[in-house]
Amino acid sequence: MDSGIWQSFRFNLEEIETATQYFSESNLLGKSNFAATYKGFLRDGSAVVIKSISKTSCKSDDSEFLKGLNVLASLKHENVVRLRGFCCSKARGGCFLVYDFIPNENLLQYLDVKDGDGTVVDWSTRVSIVKGIAKGIAYLHEYKVNKPSLVHQNISAEKVLVDHRFNPLLSDSGLHNILTIDIVFGSLKASAAMGYLAPEYANMGRFGVTIIVLFAYV
Repeated sequence: MDSGIWQSFRFNLEEIETATQYFSESNLLGKSNFAATYKGFLRDGSAVVIKSISKTSCKSDDSEFLKGLNVLASLKHENVVRLRGFCCSKARGGCFLVYDFIPNENLLQYLDVKDGDGTVVDWSTRVSIVKGIAKGIAYLHEYKVNKPSLVHQNISAEKVLVDHRFNPLLSDSGLHNILTIDIVFGSLKASAAMGYLAPEYANMGRFGVTIIVLFAYV
């Protein structure tokens, strides 16, 4: 990515703080062991998701970190959540990734639905969702001139977001490229404890588990 594109891709801290109302708890969508995720609104009114990652969880070598960001920025597919930009702040001690906001949250909430509580996803929609997930994974695995072959490492119903047309989008794709080895292997270890890993690391992939979950709930 050339310097001109990097400049348009970079947000300043003021924009991040304003978008999240200074990281208000009311905008907090979730937390993990290395990041917090917020909903926000940019100055143009567009809704975004901002992932706040602690500096200690990011690669310490600047060149490696920027290389990882370049990978994230290269991902452009209808079934992968788009990264809109980033901000790194010494004052806040972290890195902030700005993604498109996907309105219907994650796939899990549509699977275990009680009577009268939530939206039941019909079979044809479930098949369409599986096809979309498969297309997203195939795109990540594919090597292109400006995009390396990637392993998602954490496919699950929680990581599959659904838009207003029930089109599935993979979230956190390529995120491991900017994280420290300890964080990456910690996540892999947690996945292994649950009984599955990405296909490149184990015989049974999380995609298969996600399909089973998707069709198990009726």
